[in-house]
Amino acid sequence: MGKIQDMNSRPEPALSNALAPAAHGQPDGQHITVQALLDQLQQQAAETLQLNATLKHAEAKIQALTFELAQLRRIRFGAKSEALNTEQRDLFQETLEADIAACEAETEHVVPEIKTAARRQRAGRQPLPESLPRVEVRHEPESCACGKCGKDMVMMREDVSEQLDVKPAEFFVIRNIRPQYACRACDTVSAATIPAAIIDGGLAAPGLLTWVVIGKYADHLPLYRLEQIAARQGVTLASSTLADWIGRIGFALTPLAERLAEMLKQSNVLHADETPVAQLDPGAGKTKRAYLWAYRSNGLAAGPPIIVFDYQSSRSGSHARTFLEGWQGHLMVDDYAGYKALFAHGVIELGCLAHARRKFFDLYAANQSPVAKEALDRIGKLYAIEQAGRDLDTGARQTLRRNEAQPLLNECFEWLCATRRKTADGSALAKAIDYSLKRWPALIRYADSGDLPIDNNPVENAIRPIAIGKKNWLFAGSERAGKRAAAIQSLLGTARLNGLDPAAWLRDTLEKLPTWRNSRIDELLPLRDPVKT
Repeated sequence: MGKIQDMNSRPEPALSNALAPAAHGQPDGQHITVQALLDQLQQQAAETLQLNATLKHAEAKIQALTFELAQLRRIRFGAKSEALNTEQRDLFQETLEADIAACEAETEHVVPEIKTAARRQRAGRQPLPESLPRVEVRHEPESCACGKCGKDMVMMREDVSEQLDVKPAEFFVIRNIRPQYACRACDTVSAATIPAAIIDGGLAAPGLLTWVVIGKYADHLPLYRLEQIAARQGVTLASSTLADWIGRIGFALTPLAERLAEMLKQSNVLHADETPVAQLDPGAGKTKRAYLWAYRSNGLAAGPPIIVFDYQSSRSGSHARTFLEGWQGHLMVDDYAGYKALFAHGVIELGCLAHARRKFFDLYAANQSPVAKEALDRIGKLYAIEQAGRDLDTGARQTLRRNEAQPLLNECFEWLCATRRKTADGSALAKAIDYSLKRWPALIRYADSGDLPIDNNPVENAIRPIAIGKKNWLFAGSERAGKRAAAIQSLLGTARLNGLDPAAWLRDTLEKLPTWRNSRIDELLPLRDPVKT
């Protein structure tokens, strides 16, 4: 046992060897070696302490980031769908996703070893579109000779990965060259004609005009920003020039927008909504409120979808009556009084169930009202039926609604009436219930058919880009500018609804329009099934 203790008590071999000469009276140089080793041990001990402190700091940092990441994810997946309005929710979601990515990147930076594991946990990315051009970049080793034996190596396979890249707007010049030919016999001279253009003799080709229109009306960039983008590539495009192009293009496209409105009113079911926009009032030195009215075709009906915007100076119901003059059918709207006159002259009102639901949602969000929660649950069952019948034909959807939705609506009406009798007048709950009961015939009208919509969400979704875009362009410069914007937005919005690329459609249309016969105008409309005339 004592022998074992002697072995355990012996110094480390390296240190023992260094100490041995000093014990036998060796020169002082050996003492320097011993001191150097002691200094090295002290340095290693200090580094160990520092590494331990760094590790503890990293662990604390990871713990904090992990907690923050979990909290952000809980917010993202647990947020109520209507806690914010649409624009706020979009901005909130973008910010939340960016914060989550930043937390993950910071965590990976603290401990690089978790980088690979973190990436493995993420869902596989979507494949890149096959329609995009591919640029191949080969990464060959510096030498194809074996690093061990020097012999030539043969390729076994290729590892292929893809990244998505982009080039900024690329400006280039089209040189139109027209050779002129002369006949020696009769002195006749001939040359090919240059295709007609929207702006005769203008600087801009159709591609550039498309870039300007899409930038202003689809990407909501003011013209001075487009001017700055061009200037970064050494191209001078004055805002006044861009404005001139916009005016002329708007004039050329207006007949298409007017024809789109005519085709829209051939439908017997329409959605309508309106959103305020600011219009410059030069005389007063400030802006005034104008309105962009939106009319959309029924998404449950056959035929290509259409959205038409109508710019007007006010919210007066006379604008809706003027636009829909002579039209008869079902009109899906909210409870705005401006539409009431239409319902007194043959138009049939459809109530928006989403608006009725919103009253109860706001109440539940405010005080967790159990009555509001029950109303939300009842309405949720109605939307579940709509989801189940989304892909059915009109007849099958009508049967589904009559068998399942109508009994639920009858029960809901009785429950609302009974609850209202027990609710104090003037309370928030009473107002929410009254909104539904007052519009009940219009709210339930959809359930007796297979093609009437349940809510006004389709037109609200179509008008959303305008609501977001006006945050950028701030105001319309004039009523004429507003009407021009409405015409262009009608065409671009309809293109999106029909699954078309607005830029591709616009470029093709600007190339064809100068020589296109008016009798064939329907063929130029941005519809997925162009009309042949």
